[in-house]
Amino acid sequence: MKQKIDEDYEKSMKGNVLRRLLRYAIPYWHTIIIVFALVLAITGFDLLRPVLVGDAIDDYIDGYNRPYVQVDADSKGAVSYRGIHLSKDGVKNASPDANKQNYYQMFLYEEKYYMFDNVDSKVQKNLMEGSKELVESVQVSHETQEDEFIKVTIEGKEYTGTLLSKDELKQVRKGDFDGIKKIVVVYLLILLVSFVCNILQTWLLQLTGQNIIYNIRQEVFEHIHRLSLRFFDVTPVGRIVTRVTNDVEALNEMYTNILVKLFKNIVKIIGLAVVMLSINVRMSMYAFVLLPFIVFLTFLFKKISRATYRIARTKLTAINTYLSEHISGMKLIQIFAKEQEKFKEFEGKSKELYRANYREMMVFAIFRPAIYMLSVLALVIIIWVGGSSYFSGILSIGTLYIFIQYIGSFFEPIQEIAEQFSTLQSAMASAEKIFTILDEEIVVVNPETPLDLPEMKGRIEFKNVWFAYIGEEWILKDVSFVIEPGQKVAFVGATGAGKSSILNLIGRYYDIQKGEILIDGVNIKALNTDQLRAAIGQVQQDVFIFTGDIKSNIRLRSEEISDETVKEAAEYVNADSFIRRLHHGYDETVTERGATLSAGQRQLLSFARTLAFNPRILVMDEATANIDTETEQLIQEALEKLMTNRTTIMVAHRLSTIQHADQIMVMHKGRIRESGTHQELLGKDGIYKKLYELQLQ
Repeated sequence: MKQKIDEDYEKSMKGNVLRRLLRYAIPYWHTIIIVFALVLAITGFDLLRPVLVGDAIDDYIDGYNRPYVQVDADSKGAVSYRGIHLSKDGVKNASPDANKQNYYQMFLYEEKYYMFDNVDSKVQKNLMEGSKELVESVQVSHETQEDEFIKVTIEGKEYTGTLLSKDELKQVRKGDFDGIKKIVVVYLLILLVSFVCNILQTWLLQLTGQNIIYNIRQEVFEHIHRLSLRFFDVTPVGRIVTRVTNDVEALNEMYTNILVKLFKNIVKIIGLAVVMLSINVRMSMYAFVLLPFIVFLTFLFKKISRATYRIARTKLTAINTYLSEHISGMKLIQIFAKEQEKFKEFEGKSKELYRANYREMMVFAIFRPAIYMLSVLALVIIIWVGGSSYFSGILSIGTLYIFIQYIGSFFEPIQEIAEQFSTLQSAMASAEKIFTILDEEIVVVNPETPLDLPEMKGRIEFKNVWFAYIGEEWILKDVSFVIEPGQKVAFVGATGAGKSSILNLIGRYYDIQKGEILIDGVNIKALNTDQLRAAIGQVQQDVFIFTGDIKSNIRLRSEEISDETVKEAAEYVNADSFIRRLHHGYDETVTERGATLSAGQRQLLSFARTLAFNPRILVMDEATANIDTETEQLIQEALEKLMTNRTTIMVAHRLSTIQHADQIMVMHKGRIRESGTHQELLGKDGIYKKLYELQLQ
C-alpha cells in the first residue's frame, strides 16, 4: 500500500522535479555562471576550428585558383615573379573594371603549375575552375630544355602558360605558405585555450556538483531523523538506505555532467545552425531536412524512457529492501531451513528487475541507431549536393569541407542529448524517490517558541489520552493517570494492551489524537523534543549496538561525557567486570548490533548508556527480559541506586521484577483497569491477581 502511494505521488510530480533540483544549485550560481561562460568559449572554439581549416583550403591550399594582378613592390601581399610583383589582395581592392586584361592565373595540370598572364576575367575564371567543357584542348611544348609551356584553347582562342619552377612556385605562393602558418598557429592556440577552459570547467563543475550532492544527502539524512516513528513503522529499512545512497548518488552525474553538457549541446546546435546559414543557406536547408524526424524521435524517446526508468528504479528498490530484510533475518531463515524458498523469492524479484532493465535497454537499442542512421543519411545528402555544387562551380571545396565537418558536429550533440537522456531520466527517477522522503510530513513538530524547563522534576500526567497508529484503531482509550516525581510505576497487561505505546508517547515519538500529556504541568507539545528526550533515559528489550567500540556505544559519541563518567556508569550496572575482561577493554571493537556480545552483555551496556546521560525520567521496556537470573541480581542493586530521586516507569511481563513499585497499573484493551501496589492488587482478586497466579504456575 505504501509503495503504491509512493508511485502515484512520483507520477504526479513530473515537471516539478527538475525545478526543485535546480534550486539546490542556486547557492553556487556564481560558479555556475563561470562554468557556462567557459562552456560558451569552448563551444565557440569548436565552431571556429572547421572555419579556419575551410579558409585555409580556399584561401591558401587551393589558393592557386585565385587570380593575381601586378602591383607595386610595397603593396600588401606582393610577391616577386620574374622581375614584377603580383598580389591576390590587389584583386580584392581593385575596381570591377580595373586590370581587365592583366590578370595572372595559375593552372594545375598533371601535378605541374603553369602561370598565364594578360588574360581577361572570363578566361581567368575558366582557368580557375578548370572546366573541361570550356577548356577545349591542352597541349604541352618545350622551347628549351628548361622552359616548358602549356597551350590551352578556350572558345577557339589559344592561351599560353609558362611552367613554374620549384623556386618560382615557392616565391609566388609565399603568401599561401605564410597564411597556412598563421592559421596553424591560431589553430594550436585555440586548442591550447580550449584545453585550459576544459580543465577549469571540469574542475569547477565537479567541485560544485559534489557540494550540491553533499547538501542533498545531508538534507535527506537530517529530514529522516525528524520524522516520527510512524514513518519507520511502514517504510522498509532497505528502501530508506537506497534513497540516501543510490538515489542521491544518481543525481551526481546530472549535476557534474549532464546539465552543463545539455547546455553546451544546445548552444552548439544553435551556433552551428547560425554559422551554416550565414555561410550557405541552400546547403543549410539540405542539412536540416531530416531535423523534424530527429526531434520527433527525441520527444518520443523521452516519454518512453522515463517510464522504463521509473519501473527499473522501483524494482531495484524492491530488491534492496528484500536483501536488507533477508540478511537481517538470516539466522531465522537458517533455523527454519527456508534458504531454498527465499532463493526462489529473490529469483522472482531479480527476474522482474532483469525484465525492467531489458525494456530500458531495448529503448536505447532502437533509438541510438535510428539517430545515427539519420545523421549518416544527412551526411550523404550534404556530400551529394555539395559535390554537385562544387563541380558546378557554385561552391568552394573549403565550404564543402566546413559543411561536412559541421554536419557531423551538428548531429553529434543531438546524439549526445539522446544518450544523456539515459542519465537524466535516471536522475529524474531517483529525484522523485528522494522527494517522496523529503515531502514526507513531519508529524512531530517543535513549537516555534518552545518553553524551557531547566530543572525538570519528572512529574508525568496523562489527561484523557486517545491514541492510534492508524486511523481510529485506538490503542489507548481515554487513559488518565499521574506519576509524581521520584515514583516508581509499572505497567502490566497482555500483549497489545498499550503498555509500550505509553512509553513512546512520553518521549513524544508519536503525537496523540486526543487529550494531553504533561511533564511538570507543561504540555509536551510546548517543549523542544531534544530537551524532552534528553531528560528521558530509555532502556529497551531489543538493545541496538552501533559499530565502533564499547566506549563510543556508552557515550554515543557525546563529547560532554568523559571517559571517567563512562566507566562510572559501567561500574554502577556491573558492566565494568566483563568489559575489563575484553582484550582492549573499553576500546574493544564491536560489530553491527553487537553480534560478538551476549544478550546479557548488550543489555548491561544499554543500562550503562542510560546512566551516562543522567536522565530525570527512567523508562524501561522489558529491560530485564533478556537478562539471566544471575545477571539480573547483579543489576538490581544498581537499578535501585539509579531510580533514586528519578521518576521510573517500567513495563514488564515478569511480575517478580515490579513487586516493589510504588504503583502498578494494569492495562487491558487500551484502558487502565486496575491500579495500586502489589499487595493491594492481589487483594482485589482482579486481572493482576490472575496474571500473578498464572506466572506462579
